[in-house]
Amino acid sequence: MSVASDAVAVRRGPLVVAGGVLVAIVVASAADAVLALLALAAGAPDDFKPLKASSYIFLTAVGVVAGAVGWAIVRKVAKEPEALVRWLVPTLVVVSFVPDFLLFGAGGAIGVGALLLMHVVVAAAAVFTYRKVMPLS
Repeated sequence: MSVASDAVAVRRGPLVVAGGVLVAIVVASAADAVLALLALAAGAPDDFKPLKASSYIFLTAVGVVAGAVGWAIVRKVAKEPEALVRWLVPTLVVVSFVPDFLLFGAGGAIGVGALLLMHVVVAAAAVFTYRKVMPLS
């Protein structure tokens, strides 16, 4: 194989990408469910809405789909997508923490801590999946 052909990005079909994104949503939501149950067992308020399945599953789906769109854009337009993703993903995860910190009054440290971990878990599941179904190189 030549160097030129090695540099061409692998393209997967839309069904493979959509399936991967769906798997990432399911895996991340399952991990979120475990974190929510652990947080509730550890003393997070029972009425803390972000730890309800309807909240975190919806937001996980939105985050994974939005991440896939962003990943596809970076992949298409960036000259060095690996380098961009290496700083962009952690930066966006940290920025996504901001709204959670505003919930300390309602969820306390345990509830908010669980939400922060959920962001990291969702990002990890999403990035793992994107690398498989939408490789950067």
